[in-house]
Amino acid sequence: MKNLITLIFIAFAISANAQTRSIQQSAPLSSATPESSGMSTERLNRIDAMCKESVKDGDVPGIVALVARNGKIVFHEAYGMADNQSNRKMSKDDIFRIASQSKAITSTAVMMLWEEGKFRLDDPVSRFIPEFKNPVVLTSFKYEDTSYTAVPADKEITIRHLITHTSGIGYGVIDGDERFRMIYKKEGITDLFTTENITIEESVKKLAGLPLHHNPGEDFTYSEGLDVLGYFIEIVSGMPFDEFLRKRLFDPLGMDDTWFYLPGSKADRLVSVQKKENGKWVRYPVTFYDTDYPIKGAGRFFSGGAGLSSTAKDYATFLQMYLNGGELNGVRILSRTTVQSIMGNQTGDLWGGEIEHYGLAFGVITSEGQDAGGQGSEGTFSWGGYFNTQYFADPKEKTIGVLMKQTQGPVNDKTGWKFPLLVNQAIDD
Repeated sequence: MKNLITLIFIAFAISANAQTRSIQQSAPLSSATPESSGMSTERLNRIDAMCKESVKDGDVPGIVALVARNGKIVFHEAYGMADNQSNRKMSKDDIFRIASQSKAITSTAVMMLWEEGKFRLDDPVSRFIPEFKNPVVLTSFKYEDTSYTAVPADKEITIRHLITHTSGIGYGVIDGDERFRMIYKKEGITDLFTTENITIEESVKKLAGLPLHHNPGEDFTYSEGLDVLGYFIEIVSGMPFDEFLRKRLFDPLGMDDTWFYLPGSKADRLVSVQKKENGKWVRYPVTFYDTDYPIKGAGRFFSGGAGLSSTAKDYATFLQMYLNGGELNGVRILSRTTVQSIMGNQTGDLWGGEIEHYGLAFGVITSEGQDAGGQGSEGTFSWGGYFNTQYFADPKEKTIGVLMKQTQGPVNDKTGWKFPLLVNQAIDD
């Protein structure tokens, strides 16, 4: 009897943490002709020409481009090289380091737990990570010895502050303020991604003791707040961050190629990060990070802000879930009411000006941005990644565009601004 009760309890615990079935039953992404989804093949060929020209001219070494409309993939092609050194050609299912495109996935995980009533968005993060109690704001700094003074912040950092980059936390090695780059380096903060044997808990707890750029909620400062939320998810969910994403998001959506650290069976599909040197594309060297972090090292640092790798199709699947109002293939990830909140203006006029606002996961185009042209309809949401990846999804037109590249350093790459324009001009219904 005791064993039966235990089994029932375990089954209940598993089901309580599983994603729920949905009344809505949208199909997984699949291929279809452009015309069947209201797109012009002739006009989509302009994307094909753009990608071929960009590779031919040496602006980028390789590209994977994907376009979907009404839940159907109408364009998915690969161009150029995944690695020039080994002469490996790019394939449509190749895996890219998506860096800051990880942020929307982490934000989604936060909102999944919020839907369960685990916390309020305006709760202080110190309720869950006590090290963040009594934050301070930087007031003076000495470059000679990196010593500084600080004053108490006028409020606690909340979950909403972290998810909207208004907490005042900085971004270490890529911070726009040299003082914070120096402070973070001295304290050994792990930025972005790493092969080192460290956990997000260790890094976040060190980060908690450092000064802020400004009082929470006062300004928009792109930050490691999403890394803090990765550790927050571990505390609230009771499972490692990578495991939470696998069980609660990636597996239910069928995102089998999205990982922090790639399984050995997928490692040969990882695209090399390349830079232009003497007119040739070469592998980017080890700097403050090793670009091979997804397949090397300890594999313990699950960066919610920058650590994931994925394919164009996997990321389009994630975006399709949002276009469906939080559901895909009969699995409910988020309520459509939650999606509505995620897309709302959460930062006022602190970011984006008239053409965009920042929500709880994405930059979102305003009516002024729509009217400016080339970026999609009002409500189109988008972001990009450190290694030259980008995406957008247009809820009005039910259109998705994903453009994957892997470069660092200066490039003469025009595909970034051309791609959304060329996707939208191909709509023909």
